[in-house]
Amino acid sequence: MTSQAAEGPESVVASRRSKITPEREQEFYDAVLEQIRTCGYDSFTMEGVAASTRCSKSTLYRQWKTKPQFVAAALRANQCPRFSGIDTGSLVGDLRAMARAAGDWSSRDTQLLQALGHAVLQDKELQEALREALIEPEIGAVKEIIARGVARGEVPADHPALEFIPAQLFGVVRVRPVLEGEYADAAYVTQFVEAVVIPALGLT
Repeated sequence: MTSQAAEGPESVVASRRSKITPEREQEFYDAVLEQIRTCGYDSFTMEGVAASTRCSKSTLYRQWKTKPQFVAAALRANQCPRFSGIDTGSLVGDLRAMARAAGDWSSRDTQLLQALGHAVLQDKELQEALREALIEPEIGAVKEIIARGVARGEVPADHPALEFIPAQLFGVVRVRPVLEGEYADAAYVTQFVEAVVIPALGLT
């Protein structure tokens, strides 16, 4: 019996995976998301990623068996809460800082969401990965910022507008390209927060 056989199939897979460094793996994931943004999910292929990263197709298929698995792994690997670290000491200041941050990354994230489109509705694993990577971290950060404002007494805990703040912020970022053909940049989201969100909370 060979050593690989003795170790069992799980050890063989682990051995194969160990040949790819974390840096190389991230390079694959970045290539996946960039190809989706550029070409759309339907046109994304393992072959395209292999060509852009100069690796063999078999390497990718050995690591990630299917296209949805590969995309889901890339989404999870690129989880990065955009609002983490925001704490200006006031709810108004935090909302303005969130507006600037949302505007800074809105084009790339909106491109990705648009490109994934119908595939997310069809594939549960993709849907869960998208929520874990792009949606839940941001919503959690917004709720934390709001909770700090409530704790400081800046806005009542039962204010009816509080639960709609995440939907307002993410909604305006996602819908502007549809309504006006432009991404919601930092200036646009900041103007929205000043004109709509802050007044809705009764803040100045």
